[in-house]
Amino acid sequence: MKKPKRASAAKAKKGPKPSAGRSKVALKRPAKRRIKGPARRPTRPSQRAASADDGAKAAIEPAINATIRELRSKLRGALRRVAELEAAADTDFLLEIPNRRGFERELARAVAYMKRYRASGALIVLDVARLKPINDSFGHAAGDEVLKAIATTLTRQIRASDVVGRLGGDEFALLLWNLSETDAKAKAAAFEQAIDELSFVFRGQHVSAGASAGVALLGVQSDATRALEEADAAMYVRKAHRRHEPHITLVSS
Repeated sequence: MKKPKRASAAKAKKGPKPSAGRSKVALKRPAKRRIKGPARRPTRPSQRAASADDGAKAAIEPAINATIRELRSKLRGALRRVAELEAAADTDFLLEIPNRRGFERELARAVAYMKRYRASGALIVLDVARLKPINDSFGHAAGDEVLKAIATTLTRQIRASDVVGRLGGDEFALLLWNLSETDAKAKAAAFEQAIDELSFVFRGQHVSAGASAGVALLGVQSDATRALEEADAAMYVRKAHRRHEPHITLVSS
């Protein structure tokens, strides 16, 4: 009698057996498929920081571009100002032609070119006669008018490739290209004559001034400093000769 009880207890533990009908129905039902979307990867902290940086850059980029444009504009203005100051440093403010610094620079460039390409030219140094008495008698405005007239006269008688400058005071210099010695001396004489023929009226008096010119030839063996010294020395020799020429007058009533 004890054995059947044990069997019934074991059956109770295992539970009721599933029926055959239920198991067949369960096997016939198709399994439902889940439609999965693209897998989303979790956002890393570094990615979140990068996106924050991109947003910050996009916010400040217009301001940076505006600052760059402003700085470039200021740089262009500064470069223009530097060019203007350099030009002013090389230009005589009264006559608007090269001053000594500007002319010596042009002369050095010309000599370097002549040495390289075996070209030639001439340097003429010209001294205005007795400019100081004109300033003393009629004022510096009168002397300035004489200097302006002389600068205009010389500029009209040279080619576009030539250079006329003011060395200072009453001294002018001319750089002339492709001239023989004969042509250079003839040109110097023409400059003297043109200045001799200038006439001015100050305080009812007719004023005229003369000029003396010295020539130095330029070529492959030339040196800019030595050429200026040679032309200057030749000018003083010519000036000494011209003091005795009667056609040069300073003031006549």
